[in-house]
Amino acid sequence: MSESIERDVMQYDVVIVGAGPSGLSCAIRLKQLKPELSICVLEKASAVGAQSLSGAVLEPGPLEALLPEWKTEYTGMKVPATVDDFRVLTPKGSYKPVPDFAVKLLPRSMTYSTPFNNHGNYIVSLGQLTPWLAQKAEALGVEIFPGFAAAAALFDEQGAVKGVQIGDMGLDRDGKPGPNFTPGVEIHAKLTVLAEGCRGSVSKTLIARYELAKGHCPQTFAIGYKELWQLPPGRVQPGRIEHALGWPADSHTYAGSFLYHLDNDRVYVGYIVGLDYQDPRLQPFEAFQQYKNHPTVKPLLEGGEIVSAGARTIAAGGWQSTPTLEMPGAILVGDAGGTLNFAKIKGVHQAIRSGTLAGEHIAEKGSGSGFDARWRASPGGQELRRVRNLKPGFKRGMWFGLINSGWEMLTGGHSPWTLRNTADYSRLKKLDEFTSPDRHWGERTLPPRDRVSFVFFAGNAHEESQPVHLKVADTSICATRCAKEYGNPCERFCPAGVYEMVDDGAGGRRLQINAANCVHCKACDIKDPYAIITWTTPEGGSGPNYQSL
Repeated sequence: MSESIERDVMQYDVVIVGAGPSGLSCAIRLKQLKPELSICVLEKASAVGAQSLSGAVLEPGPLEALLPEWKTEYTGMKVPATVDDFRVLTPKGSYKPVPDFAVKLLPRSMTYSTPFNNHGNYIVSLGQLTPWLAQKAEALGVEIFPGFAAAAALFDEQGAVKGVQIGDMGLDRDGKPGPNFTPGVEIHAKLTVLAEGCRGSVSKTLIARYELAKGHCPQTFAIGYKELWQLPPGRVQPGRIEHALGWPADSHTYAGSFLYHLDNDRVYVGYIVGLDYQDPRLQPFEAFQQYKNHPTVKPLLEGGEIVSAGARTIAAGGWQSTPTLEMPGAILVGDAGGTLNFAKIKGVHQAIRSGTLAGEHIAEKGSGSGFDARWRASPGGQELRRVRNLKPGFKRGMWFGLINSGWEMLTGGHSPWTLRNTADYSRLKKLDEFTSPDRHWGERTLPPRDRVSFVFFAGNAHEESQPVHLKVADTSICATRCAKEYGNPCERFCPAGVYEMVDDGAGGRRLQINAANCVHCKACDIKDPYAIITWTTPEGGSGPNYQSL
């Protein structure tokens, strides 16, 4: 049907897919250097920032270089970091694997690439920072279109990317034009910048089409949960940053938590689980809820209330999993290219670095040719190279990972080896191959009680009549092989209850997809052991609407 629809065409010099920190930084820097260029930015969320989700402790250097006025002009959340605390949790307590005095004795160059040292950083809300960046871009003449999702790449006769097609609006459940049907326009450009964030749907297809992952390790990911809590007065210590490993995860599952103390009696609560876990019975969402009920965390949160919540996947592979960032007619920037520094649990400064460098490169070269090498040689690329062995070390367990991290800190990342990453879906063990450990999980009382409640706090909004945007290549596998071999892990790794095995009315089971619950984390596209789930963009403007995350 798509080929027979007559579509309007809009022409620009550069089209940027994604109004996150990398895409907006690229647009700003390019306009600063080449104000005559026509640039548009497409954003699938209903508003810039509505689906922006990050930790988010910001290293301000790259932003200050791009927009020196940010410290005085930016009025959003900006809490200076004051205290760092890193612990290992046990079922009933915690301890510091590295004493405070030892951390203080280490030179800054050794702690720079870890969560230990946040001196000079700020706790921010990415949902507030990106709209401010959008205002700066628009003031320079950049056109920004929220609510327009890039559904597919377009190609010229030579096979180069020539732009993107916006998703159709007003399709019914069967994918046919409804009474309010509006065909998506084609955006043609001399260069397309893909800044979709982690596991972008267009980026994924182009990485495969141009074999950009060839010669690199497979990308590996984590899923992160985050909640904003309003607490009773007197509990919060603004600027306090807490990270922890250990319980409720077992020692062979990479998982960690964060507590970021904000202003106005608020706190960010987060939990991250590496999607390279092996246990087919693991429930990452439940692990997050167990963490909040830990004896060292529950007293802080009890009596408070959740304001907002969300989940997203994180590109955790780093240096060795970064695909080639350029292709004919397009480049990858930010988390679409895997620029996040997972050892620091920070990606915003890297995204800004990547986008800014892309803007400078395009202004100088007029194309994306050479951008991959330029990024890898840049401070952002070298930052990833220095920490390339930290995350892979945890595949051998928490203790090996901590010892390996200490070695990498001592050597400044100059180990003569590079540890390899493997695809996350291939790491999941079958039910009869794995004995799940006793994690000592107990009763919990803090909200939310279930994943449907969690979705409520994400502010989800999907038109129920639109086509299901989660494509399963063969649903018969779900009721047969997957049920027997893995116990349908999609019911456990999805943070929003999208996937549900229900009675088929004939004595069997069938997969039901609750697409309206989807918070666009894309874990299903990554962790499904058969790799038969594909996340595609729903109708523009659909999805979560995060508040101050």
